[in-house]
Amino acid sequence: MIDTIYIEDSVRDHARTREICNRYKEANIIYCQQYTEIFNRKAQNFRIQKQNPALILARKFKNFVLEAPASYGIGGGKNYYFSHMLNCLYDCRYCFLQGMYRSAYYVLFVNYEDFQDGITAITSKPGEEAWFFTGYDCDSLALEPVTGFMEFFSPFFKKNTGAKFELRTKSTQISTLLSQSPLDNCVVAFSLSPDSIARALEHRAPTLEKRINAIRKLQHAGWKIGLRFDPVIYIDGYQEVYSDFFKAVFSKIDAQSLHSVSLGTFRLPKTYFKNIKKIFPDELLFAGPLENISGMVSYEKELETQLLKFCESNIRDYISDKIYFPCT
Repeated sequence: MIDTIYIEDSVRDHARTREICNRYKEANIIYCQQYTEIFNRKAQNFRIQKQNPALILARKFKNFVLEAPASYGIGGGKNYYFSHMLNCLYDCRYCFLQGMYRSAYYVLFVNYEDFQDGITAITSKPGEEAWFFTGYDCDSLALEPVTGFMEFFSPFFKKNTGAKFELRTKSTQISTLLSQSPLDNCVVAFSLSPDSIARALEHRAPTLEKRINAIRKLQHAGWKIGLRFDPVIYIDGYQEVYSDFFKAVFSKIDAQSLHSVSLGTFRLPKTYFKNIKKIFPDELLFAGPLENISGMVSYEKELETQLLKFCESNIRDYISDKIYFPCT
């Protein structure tokens, strides 16, 4: 799975670095002064790298925890995100990461303890309830067998009950979660799309059926589950596709025990959109009825409103309004 590992000099002797290298003893090891030498260099081919990405082990030195965008949240007073990793195992055509980074390589910041210190610094101050989101610059669980992310962070969040925590994922790598008692302050949030759209746009990601099976197992084990219908994609006949989709999803899971449900349409910053379109010039998704409003590319306003209202109406047939959070 991982043939090449770049190692930043600053983490050459880090325990997490040694553990990963011991797991991939056949990998080609290359040392560098800073991960940006590899990750940010010019004239890289994102598509070629995506076929077999290398792993870069590095240290993050600042900005361990950042304020989340204004529309990013599920009702908490303060919303933050932290990224222990850059880039994703999956290859979703609508993902902003492909337009944001020059490289498709995975960057893993192995100094997890510093992220924890950043979270503690926020939660130690009196104030509003704080939520911390992972899965913003990566999938929270997809590379769990490599990163050991939740294996390390679970005890931390179990002890720091004042910190609310969301794992955003499409992954079925849930064995670490199932091997322990559920955390009351953790939500496992699954991104879901209709099967036909997932097959067309969410390459390498688990099928809808496999994601639903993972949700069922976690619900049975007592974990709090969130559903993220984001992005909703416009296609001909979307009404039938999405109504059948919502019916299928909510008939197979325990809707009454859901923690939260969010909904949003396709949207990308203009610069990222241009970069991704260069990579995928023939992708039909980018030939749709799109417009640029204030530097954000999304569906034409009237169409976006119709799409959201239709999906929202369907979703509210299955859940209460208090757990519904539109992404605007």
